[in-house]
Amino acid sequence: MIKIIDINFLNEKAAIGCFLIKDNDDLVLIETGPSIYYDNIKNSLNKINIDINRIKNVLVTHIHLDHSGGAWKFAKNGANIYVHPKGSPHLISPERLMSSATKIYGDQMGRLWGSVEDISSEKVISVDHKQIIRIGSLEFKALHTPGHASHHIAWVFNDVVFTGDVAGAKIQNGPVLPACPPPDIDLEKWEDSLKILEKENPKKMYLTHFGEHKNIRSHIDELREALSDWSLWINEKRKIFLDDEILTKNFNEYVYKKMQAAKINDELINQYYAANPPYMSVAGLKRYWEKNDK
Repeated sequence: MIKIIDINFLNEKAAIGCFLIKDNDDLVLIETGPSIYYDNIKNSLNKINIDINRIKNVLVTHIHLDHSGGAWKFAKNGANIYVHPKGSPHLISPERLMSSATKIYGDQMGRLWGSVEDISSEKVISVDHKQIIRIGSLEFKALHTPGHASHHIAWVFNDVVFTGDVAGAKIQNGPVLPACPPPDIDLEKWEDSLKILEKENPKKMYLTHFGEHKNIRSHIDELREALSDWSLWINEKRKIFLDDEILTKNFNEYVYKKMQAAKINDELINQYYAANPPYMSVAGLKRYWEKNDK
């Protein structure tokens, strides 16, 4: 059984999800959401008669706070946290992670993510590329899939993949859009990661933002187009709009018009903005081009 848990992030449906995998008494949670939504997960599990304290194994796709900000709470309950080797040190000692996030979110940190505490090193398990993790009757394969983040893992379970952010965001019938926050967006590595997903040939992808999607080929092609479109726009306009606030304002307007052109309503647009605010991608893509300026 795969259960999608909507944490109701910022009171928006289908913005951030976690995934419970259950086979008899074997339980695994993929993603945790931010720590302030721990009780929402707890309540969702209670509705299907599962005590949150029974979750002893958590797989995170990467260490951004919307994906693993609540991992420490599960570790306090005795859960093992499985993560990319580059992410492990930042779960054990999250000071640098929090400092980096604060540069992006400023005084919104508490409202968005809540607190983050250290996780005991014995509870943080680093996982290599293509390593198989067996938890009771459940088996997962880790795919190192950088591009969105250097510490990104897509988790394969049977014939489905939990893609974190490497497959972008798609909510209901909306478009596929990337998330490109700083500091380590890498478009070449992202393309390599998309090829890894395609080679896996899953029947379904489960997106943290949001839910189950089946049209794998068209989904990935649409993401490629959006990544190219966004990155080329930023590369061109960063040379015109030298002030970051003006660049961000114009990019927000550009993305909003694109979303309107996709004929989706404002309610769905708001869900996208909660899950994946476009302003966040400006600094990430700008930094990518500055590092790769020829």
